[in-house]
Amino acid sequence: MDLSMDRVRFLGSSHDYAAAHKVLLGAPMDWTSSGRPGSRFGPQSVRTASELLEEYSPALDRELAEAPFFDSGDVLMPFGDVETSLNNLEAACSRAIQDGKGVLVLGGEHLVTVAAVKALHRVYSDLQVIQFDAHADLRDDYLGQKLSHATAMRRICEILGPGRLWQFGVRSGTREEYALMRKFGMGFADCLLTDEGRSGAAETVIKAVGSRPVYLTIDIDVLDPGAAPGTGTPEPGGLSFLDLTDILMKLRPLRMVGMDVVEVNPMLDASGRTSVAAAKLVRELLLAF
Repeated sequence: MDLSMDRVRFLGSSHDYAAAHKVLLGAPMDWTSSGRPGSRFGPQSVRTASELLEEYSPALDRELAEAPFFDSGDVLMPFGDVETSLNNLEAACSRAIQDGKGVLVLGGEHLVTVAAVKALHRVYSDLQVIQFDAHADLRDDYLGQKLSHATAMRRICEILGPGRLWQFGVRSGTREEYALMRKFGMGFADCLLTDEGRSGAAETVIKAVGSRPVYLTIDIDVLDPGAAPGTGTPEPGGLSFLDLTDILMKLRPLRMVGMDVVEVNPMLDASGRTSVAAAKLVRELLLAF
């Protein structure tokens, strides 16, 4: 594990790995991007943007010193080598879990979530996954590839088994993907645009999941492109930042054992507001769960 001090770290990162409750891992990979590549630059962009924030969250009345975490840097992901990249991330997550830490992954494309979930599922056989995303990502293959950002949740369903994926904010997908969501009753979309809908969705998931361990994955394109233009496949009609954080706070009773924020593409956002939004989101996740 890289313990060097001469690189950009996320705001408030501890230099004491042993005392950290969570480990932050960068996953700079966009090898299967089908739209606009560049999310491999997301992890460092989010870290840099975090320096614009305060360590204190008024919404949670907590600061990062109260939730110690260790930023271990970026996992080695050889350019274009999907299998080795995912294996390296899976191994890094497994090391952190074996050390009794939670993990928070910074992507990178959404396919990296598969590696993190595989590592956690070996420890937590009853793992549940909550996905915030504009896209269903439930295709069996995309452009002939089984391992793709567009197939990530399908691969995760195969790892976990049926009924363990909960999807929020999806507003784009194929007819087959929507049929799968209806079959398993796991989708929450337009209801999140109202406070009543967010409360009802949170209550449903909390009751169904109970005390079982949860992995939370957030594709930044769940936000409306006006709030987060820096992403490879933007989809109009998304959530505001406040809508997203509201539903996340409603889910705080859940037992989160791993998280990620993916698909930030700073190459597509000259203003940098997508990276800032993602950095603030990461801060709130570190403090909330």
